[in-house]
Amino acid sequence: MERLETGIRAGRLSPAEYDANFSDLHPRLDKHEALVAADRCYFCYDAPCMTACPTSIDIPLFIRQISTGNPLGSAKTIFDQNILGGMCARVCPTEDLCEQACVRNTAEERPVEIGRLQRYATDAAMDAGRQFYSRAAATGKRIAVVGAGPAGLAAAHRLAVKGHEVVIYDSKPKSGGLNEYGIATYKAVDDFAQKEVDYVLSIGGIEVVHGKELGRDFTLADLQSQYDAVFLGIGLAGVNALRLEGESLPGVDDAVDFIEGLRQAANKANVAIGRRVVVLGGGMTAIDAAIQAKLLGAEEVTICYRRGKEHMNASEFEQDLAASKGVILRHWLAPKSILSQDGKVAALEVEYTAIVDGRLTTTGETGVIATDQIFKAIGQTFDASGLGALRMETGRIAIDAEGKTSLDGVWAGGDCVFGGDDLTVSAVAQGRDAAESINRVLAAGAQPAAAVA
Repeated sequence: MERLETGIRAGRLSPAEYDANFSDLHPRLDKHEALVAADRCYFCYDAPCMTACPTSIDIPLFIRQISTGNPLGSAKTIFDQNILGGMCARVCPTEDLCEQACVRNTAEERPVEIGRLQRYATDAAMDAGRQFYSRAAATGKRIAVVGAGPAGLAAAHRLAVKGHEVVIYDSKPKSGGLNEYGIATYKAVDDFAQKEVDYVLSIGGIEVVHGKELGRDFTLADLQSQYDAVFLGIGLAGVNALRLEGESLPGVDDAVDFIEGLRQAANKANVAIGRRVVVLGGGMTAIDAAIQAKLLGAEEVTICYRRGKEHMNASEFEQDLAASKGVILRHWLAPKSILSQDGKVAALEVEYTAIVDGRLTTTGETGVIATDQIFKAIGQTFDASGLGALRMETGRIAIDAEGKTSLDGVWAGGDCVFGGDDLTVSAVAQGRDAAESINRVLAAGAQPAAAVA
């Protein structure tokens, strides 16, 4: 990633600074800390935290199991609903989900630390190599899963438990999807994403084929002819373009590529970063890119978002985290053009925005932000190559409540489906629930009817 341009270079920090900057964001609780945190739970009947969890984990039960000295039992309670509970404990926006719903907020304005307690339990099980599931008798059925991300892995694991043979196809050289390639490095240290993949696959009955891409190496029709059922968990592959003058200049990069490159770098010191960086967008990708640019040694990092703070998709916690790391968050600014000097990025011209009569509009007032490097984080697009006649809705796959698509024998889940919220935990829930639906159909011995007309 290193470039010769002035202002973008690698090795801005000392080895000790890189180690400190990319250490675990929320270190694991020790036993005493976990017991103290668990003791704050009221163990509510009809607990609102459970309703707020997309995977419906029995949160009061798993916390009570921790409080009684049974972290392995707690881990099983979690994994029964969310086999990727370890990663979700690290990356879930708990502040907007289970912890926001915690009744402790009413009296103390501080919820039970559900996410950290979940990590405490799941880490204990994984560290001990404890497996809670075994495969049922072989059914003789084979299911293809496209995408080795959270949705695909959750579906594959649940199907394998039911006794089916599963083959996962993924275009990347590693499994894990977003967890491996798209999560901020400091949220999942010590190669945790791959450790979790190994844990999930250890159930057996799951083959993973890497380097194979839907639409390039095979089509959905190919899979339908070879397998008893198909699950699509293919995520989002494309990145939206700015369509601005100067977008093709060296130094204008996709934030997802930057995050992936950093995640896969053996040495953070080899990753080049600008002296002054601008990130365009208001979601989690923008926040992750901006914080990590700062952690790599960028002197000035600015997030520009075209709407207000309250409109950002990134949670308030994540916005505050970025600010605490020295990131400047500027709102009501839209990119107008990218200015260059000597063939390199020199500045971003912006135009102020406002909401007029319910619509976002530019005001005509402009400004310039000096920068060496610009990261685009303005959303990703879905590539429908190889899907044939599969029904789409607003650019993504249409499914019913069980994950069934418009084609017989084809289910889908995760970021590729219409109506999702692009969260790891939601993708896991959709993969799990689709697997249950697939199993019911195959167990009944009936040809699955298309669900979406």
